[in-house]
Amino acid sequence: MQSGSIILYPLFAMMLLVLLVVVLLGVLRFRTVKSKAVSIKFYRSYTGDEPEYNKVVSRHYSNLFEMPVLFYLVVVLIYVTGQATFWMVELAWAYVACRYVHSFIHLTGNNVKLRFSAFLISVTILVTMWISLLVRLLTF
Repeated sequence: MQSGSIILYPLFAMMLLVLLVVVLLGVLRFRTVKSKAVSIKFYRSYTGDEPEYNKVVSRHYSNLFEMPVLFYLVVVLIYVTGQATFWMVELAWAYVACRYVHSFIHLTGNNVKLRFSAFLISVTILVTMWISLLVRLLTF
């Protein structure tokens, strides 16, 4: 096993988070239709209304394809450029941990102040990863 491949493990953890959220979303939508709270026709064009929690989970699922895309990219760049240092691996795991905390907050009590704090910390970690990669590429 290539030692630099350890940087890829956080990607698998993020993929697991995405899968957990999509399964939750699928279960919620199935239950909503089954209980007749929403017609299956709603999901053809998403016109009308659905329960608030379904909206929260749906929005959260979309969130997982916004900022995290920059995480996926920087991790792949770290890997292909051979810059998978202990520092980078730790930052990657810290980012993933923050995203799990963010998801937990958003999908449970949804305390906006706490959620924003988790988001801000994750963004700070992500920016640190990008800057660290740039510095390493310019200096090594």
